[in-house]
Amino acid sequence: MTAPAALPEPILEYAFEIRVDVDTDIHLGRGPHEVLAFTPITGGTVDGPLLRGTVIAGGGDWSVERDGTFQLEARYLLRADDGAAIDILNRGYYREEPDGTSYFRTAPVFQTDAPAHSWLSRNQFIGLARDEDEQICIRVYVVR
Repeated sequence: MTAPAALPEPILEYAFEIRVDVDTDIHLGRGPHEVLAFTPITGGTVDGPLLRGTVIAGGGDWSVERDGTFQLEARYLLRADDGAAIDILNRGYYREEPDGTSYFRTAPVFQTDAPAHSWLSRNQFIGLARDEDEQICIRVYVVR
């Protein structure tokens, strides 16, 4: 039996931060052991070394909470400073840890036909998120 081929360790490169403005959650309910909610996205900004722009109002974030862990799925649009539209589907998890810190991680996927931003559709990303000043802030890293 041959040994598996060595794989390179992933390298994370900071790309940009998305600051999403949100409205009040709409709780939809679902059952005795989980809660389904929708959070409307009302705008925001994108700023960083690899992308700048705005978050277009109208998307939203669906969450299912089970035993203190929220499974998240957000879908919304970004508008780059050059006018290009970029679709984002951002899935992840949020929970409060026993030590008072929070685990808030996402895996955004981008789609666009804008040549200047096609790199977004060809790479894997991870997001480290936090709540800050009534915004959801997602620091996005491209995995190299």
